[in-house]
Amino acid sequence: MAGHSKWANIRHRKGKADAVKGKIFTRVAKEIITAVKLGGPDPKNNPRLRVALQKGKEGNVPNDVIERNIKKGMSQDTANYEDIVYELYGHGGVGIIVEVMTDNRNRISSDMRIATNKRGGTVATPGAVSFNFDRKGIIELPKSAGDEDALFSLAIDSGAEDFEATDDGYFITTHPHEIDQVKETLRSKGIPISDAAVSMIPKTTIACSQEDQKSNLALIEWIEGIDDVDELYHNMEMCE
Repeated sequence: MAGHSKWANIRHRKGKADAVKGKIFTRVAKEIITAVKLGGPDPKNNPRLRVALQKGKEGNVPNDVIERNIKKGMSQDTANYEDIVYELYGHGGVGIIVEVMTDNRNRISSDMRIATNKRGGTVATPGAVSFNFDRKGIIELPKSAGDEDALFSLAIDSGAEDFEATDDGYFITTHPHEIDQVKETLRSKGIPISDAAVSMIPKTTIACSQEDQKSNLALIEWIEGIDDVDELYHNMEMCE
């Protein structure tokens, strides 16, 4: 049941992120500032800013907060943020990918060392973990969205790569560049969308002992609490 474990991993990750609602505003702010610095304040000519603004809308970020951070992005005095990816081995050989946006490389490097010193795990060389993941767009629909066959046909016809039904709902997989197109097609047909995001999906998952799972969850929780961390993915099979 690797497919079930794959979606369980995503739900766990998102649940942990959503537990700290304040981080959503911080993440969106950093993405807006970075997008404006790189491509200017006009979303019509700045695809990265359009994505950041959409995230802000979906995260219920107030318009005044968005406008304030667009102005910050236009200021020369505002710090520059950079994207960094850390790859780790957790307990029992589990792979962990951590996506960071930071204005201080030394600070986040220290934070990651503290995390592994306190909760175990080791930082891996670039590519050692990520080779086992694919970057995909994932759209989640509630069970009430409609007839499975009809939804399958609509998703595939609109450009989706895969469609899977679980006990909790429907999951549509897309190429990262196609997720917006598929979302808009679904919305134009009145299909409700529970969640949509570009994620790192494990090609294979790892079953580990309950002790290792507990240790990995403690490590994951610690890392997700770091302010500069935006996203975290792992390939651990979740057991009760």
